[in-house]
Amino acid sequence: MADDSIDSTGNEAEVVVIGAGLSGVAAVIALRRAGFGDVVVLEKSGRLGGTWRDNTYPGCGCDVPSVLYEYSFAPHAWSRGFADRSEILDYLDTTAATHGVAKAIRYNTEVLSIRWAPDAHRWNLQTTSGTYTARAVIVATGPWHRPRHPDIPGLDTFPGPAFHSARWNHEVDLTGQRVAVVGTGASTVQFLPEIQPKAAHVDVFQSTPQWVLPKPDYPLPPGLHRFFEHHPAARRALRSLHHWTQEAIGVPLRHPHLLRPLEALARFHLRASVRDRALRRALTPDYPFGSRRLITSGTYYAALTRPNVRLHPTRVTAVEGSDVIGADGTRTRADIIVLATGYHIGDIPLAPQLHGTDRALAQTWADNRRAYLGTSVSGYPNLFLLIGPNLLTGTTAVPTVLEAQLGYVTTALNHLRSSGAFALDVKPEAETAHQQALQEALRGTVYNAGGTGYYFGLPGINTFCWPWSTARLVQRLHSFDPDAYTWTLPLPAQADAERNDQPPVGPGTQPSTTSFDGTAEAPRP
Repeated sequence: MADDSIDSTGNEAEVVVIGAGLSGVAAVIALRRAGFGDVVVLEKSGRLGGTWRDNTYPGCGCDVPSVLYEYSFAPHAWSRGFADRSEILDYLDTTAATHGVAKAIRYNTEVLSIRWAPDAHRWNLQTTSGTYTARAVIVATGPWHRPRHPDIPGLDTFPGPAFHSARWNHEVDLTGQRVAVVGTGASTVQFLPEIQPKAAHVDVFQSTPQWVLPKPDYPLPPGLHRFFEHHPAARRALRSLHHWTQEAIGVPLRHPHLLRPLEALARFHLRASVRDRALRRALTPDYPFGSRRLITSGTYYAALTRPNVRLHPTRVTAVEGSDVIGADGTRTRADIIVLATGYHIGDIPLAPQLHGTDRALAQTWADNRRAYLGTSVSGYPNLFLLIGPNLLTGTTAVPTVLEAQLGYVTTALNHLRSSGAFALDVKPEAETAHQQALQEALRGTVYNAGGTGYYFGLPGINTFCWPWSTARLVQRLHSFDPDAYTWTLPLPAQADAERNDQPPVGPGTQPSTTSFDGTAEAPRP
């Protein structure tokens, strides 16, 4: 049943993928390798790349070692130990071109709504380029998608340029200007060292200090890659070294009584980089190491010590004219404001317009973002989320999770195709059991110790972190359990089997029941 062609009309497909970033590109390649050629990718932008296309701020790069931030099937000769965004974007372009991904992408096509049609057992997608229908939908929009804009009184009346770091305004020249930076997350850690030498003065407003580990960045010269070409085992050893280093850091995050050495390393890095005691105190977190996103940098602390940079350990409460005002009464004049206030992590922008069997995903997630293995949501048949809730840790590389997930999704789709079933929908009790086990395991980790930050959707509910090892994550996603799903069978096949006194055609031999839409449901394939 494999079909390697792309539907000529472009409006019908067996699988529609939403988003052409790191996840979407990998999805097309994985689906084709699994025998699904009728794939369409809907991308709202005019080019692929996702977060690496959108984030163009100075110094933007990966905080995971380069050799881990690549698809396993497409190793790359990275120029540095930690790649910058332009090299990652080039890598995605090259990989997509090599595998013919562009043939499947419909650019400048924004999805406006998605609705499950129970009678047709298909998804209807309304887009800016017309209507698409698909048997299955894969949401590959990524967690770092929608910038978070703070509600600061007076910001809209600021006379100078004000923009979010995720949508950097390159038409604004920072040279000789007074720049106010709001926020000290991962983006600020990367762009501050780049803008500090240009600006006349930089005021950095910090509501929460970060734990910062040293970043072991280093060049990977062409000669080294030529060596790797002749000795592939050496490259595998380097990749393995980085992998196990990341995993070693992850162990104390799951077992907080082992955190002391890592916290000591972070404190030493701060003490060695910042001699001013008052500044050191302001930069020292008062929450457990690892309870927020881990940050690495070898240049951030140094930038904060420069004469033209001032740290304000306070949140911004208002903007009055050209003055930025802190909660502690600090008032500083600025020519430019950069909002480095992060993203709506984990939110799917389409959630209010994504309608399953009885309601929108935003309603389903009103009290808690959740998904079975971060992939399937009960009430949304034939829908799969990539990098969904509770799949990432402080140390696991996204491509590792992504490839494990895509193995799970393609296995599910092959079961669906071979079974003759119309749809699969994860059972509520399977989703609930997984959620309960996950939240129980999180209680013993450092991920839950902070109680705030983007790890948490609602207070006290961690919707971001996977509480176990990467190996366990890969193993769980490798083992597809049909019993966790309800399978919708066509009535004629069921009726013929009963008339002939034969086992039902398609999924399993267990008795089936009639669903709300008149089809038959079988517990498993």
